[in-house]
Amino acid sequence: MRTVGLVPLSFRRAFVSPDGQRAAAMAASSQGDKEPVYRDCVKQCVRTNCTGARLRGFQSAQPQYMALTGWTCRDDCRYQCMWTTVGLYQAEGYSVPQFHGKWPFARFLCFEEPASALASLLNGLACLLMLLRYRSTVPRQSPMYHTINAFSLVSLNAWLWSTVFHTRDTYLTEKMDYFCATAVILYSIYLCCVRTLGLRRPGVSSMVGVLLILAFTSHVSYLTFVSFDYGYNMAANATIGMVNLLWWLCWCWQNRRTLPYWWKCGLVVLLLHGLALLELLDFPPLLWVLDAHAVWHLSTIPVHFLFYSFLIDDSLYLLNTEKMGVKVE
Repeated sequence: MRTVGLVPLSFRRAFVSPDGQRAAAMAASSQGDKEPVYRDCVKQCVRTNCTGARLRGFQSAQPQYMALTGWTCRDDCRYQCMWTTVGLYQAEGYSVPQFHGKWPFARFLCFEEPASALASLLNGLACLLMLLRYRSTVPRQSPMYHTINAFSLVSLNAWLWSTVFHTRDTYLTEKMDYFCATAVILYSIYLCCVRTLGLRRPGVSSMVGVLLILAFTSHVSYLTFVSFDYGYNMAANATIGMVNLLWWLCWCWQNRRTLPYWWKCGLVVLLLHGLALLELLDFPPLLWVLDAHAVWHLSTIPVHFLFYSFLIDDSLYLLNTEKMGVKVE
């Protein structure tokens, strides 16, 4: 596919300092896709390759898996021109820019962000494996059995959409990735509420469940119909996550002398929130594949095993105390 081979004189003047580049990356568009050389490259590529016989030739030569995942001729132009622009940045000694709010990634088959897609898939497989182990180990009569099963299904759905989103970033897949991640955070609060309060006061957990459903509906409605505000979404999820963290840690501290496995729960919530700080590193992808987001997803894979180990221990404890008629803590 043809690309622009000449650099406009304005290209050098269009470069900005690292601080300016970082600020631009936080805006609606990114430094890379605002460059004249990138925009001109895309326009020329689309005009040359995405109409008439050239377009039919592109479509006939395009692999089926690319067509099925929605890659168009215009998308391919953007991909090729992105690397042209990156090459010019590097030749001038400037930092690699972002494009459309993302770092440049080397596409593998139809996978737009290969490392993050693989990490999401592995997280989903770890979750599925431990869910199956939970079901084979814990009897259905355990008080938390159905709540934990529902939480696992919500988590599996979120990792599915995370995999899809990192495979192909579209309007729909981005929304589903964000919304399903929020659903997991909210359901984790419900899980915490049922375990700490709901077993003795079912009415409390029911009320909290209704409030969480209303919160989720309002959150999704605002992002869908009012404004898809990334800052608001991040702040909302961080606030909910902090509530979840403090709630679980308080419960762990209160039960540290009676439940020998309490440390597993405490370590899990601390790890999940601590590992999320990896996102703050935000560096250009190593080998154009591995960025901070992928490292974060890869780091959470082992946490599933520890978390479900806690859930299995706790579910068996609850079942035994229920049989003995002992008050649940």
